[in-house]
Amino acid sequence: MKRIIKIALLLLISNVIYAQEPKKWTLEECIQYAITHNIDIKKIALEKENAAVELNTAKMSRLPDLNAEAGQTWSFGRSNKTPSGVYENQTISNTNVYVSSSTPLFTGFRIPNQIGQTKLQLAAMTYNLEKAKEDLSLNVAYLFLQVLYYKEILKVSEEQLTLSQSQVKKTEILVEVGKVPASQLFDIKAQVAKDEVRFTESQNMLQLSLLDLMQSLELERTSAFDIAVPQMDDAVESNMNSISPPEDIYGYAVTSKPQIKTQELLVQKAEKGLKVAKSYHYPWLYLNMGYNNSYFYNYSMEGRSMTNDLNEPFTWRNATFANQIKNNGGEYIGLSLNVPVFNRFYVRNQVQSARLGIQDQQLTLENTKKKLYKEIQTAYSNAVAAQAKYSSSLKAVEASHESFKYAEERYEIGKSTVFEFNEAKTRLIQSLSEQIQAKYDYIFRAKILDFYNGVAITL
Repeated sequence: MKRIIKIALLLLISNVIYAQEPKKWTLEECIQYAITHNIDIKKIALEKENAAVELNTAKMSRLPDLNAEAGQTWSFGRSNKTPSGVYENQTISNTNVYVSSSTPLFTGFRIPNQIGQTKLQLAAMTYNLEKAKEDLSLNVAYLFLQVLYYKEILKVSEEQLTLSQSQVKKTEILVEVGKVPASQLFDIKAQVAKDEVRFTESQNMLQLSLLDLMQSLELERTSAFDIAVPQMDDAVESNMNSISPPEDIYGYAVTSKPQIKTQELLVQKAEKGLKVAKSYHYPWLYLNMGYNNSYFYNYSMEGRSMTNDLNEPFTWRNATFANQIKNNGGEYIGLSLNVPVFNRFYVRNQVQSARLGIQDQQLTLENTKKKLYKEIQTAYSNAVAAQAKYSSSLKAVEASHESFKYAEERYEIGKSTVFEFNEAKTRLIQSLSEQIQAKYDYIFRAKILDFYNGVAITL
């Protein structure tokens, strides 16, 4: 029973410790979170929604419209002339109601072309959103690799600090047995202080890189933020397939990258715009219909004794509201044809501007393709150079290790000075730092080529 209780307590303690550990973010989690919460992405998504609203507006322009209008007027003063030719002061009320509807039957194919324009605009905005997500993913990957770089730099700084601290103890022994002068002990302690400064600087750079990554994710500042270090094999072997000729990568990218798709759609949209401009050359035919009614009331004449044309007496009475609404209503239906004859060359100039717009958009498309090819060429050259630099750095690290090992052995037996030892250690630190930088630079350059090749960015 006691054994069961102990096991239960251990499990409980381990669960509490595990719950207190900060979440370690993978690259995929960082990218997905950034895409979901990035403000610029949200703004582009709103622009896409607005394009969808404009498409709906264009489609609804085919429907009939319906408008209602009501008016109320009062007339005062000498507004009525009697049969005897005398004007009389009268107060008159007049209520009018109108309802009208108009349906486009033919508009020179303007409406279908406008619908086509807005469809293309919506599709272009969809690719714009995809492009923004791709750019954000690449930026997050770069910042993620920066964190990994500074983590390794911090590890190297820590190892060098530990090494220097251990050398202090060894130097104290050498001083005690008289193999080295006491001054070398002070020199190695000074080196420990320098290594402590380097270690602190590495910590600060790591924290700044984590802060940059958090800001790209739109995360609040928290000291618990950290990333999961992926298990990476040999950098060259793992990314060898990414280094493809620029022509092969461009052949895929030019048919699939969203920036190219966007410009192609905008060319088609400009062509639709030309058709819209030409539609104003054609007659427009509309079906019109409507209904109107009115109510009249003369306050001055109500109940007044009068005679008619036969000199027969009668009392004036305004018709009732129900009777007037029943008898005063009127409907109409008809066709209206609008034929453009002369519009001060406005339509001609609009057509010419639309043609120029097509040419401008075609040039933009060609420029985007050239820019894409230049980006791929640059990325390929950078990746090849980074690969060569990384391979050279591996050899430099190996040579520096051997040199340092030799210097360390000579120092420990008192055959070299602390300056020679520190110089060898400095060369080793420098070669290690250059090797780490070259590794992550090569990985990032390879990921850029994967990006143009449509391969998901992963580590």
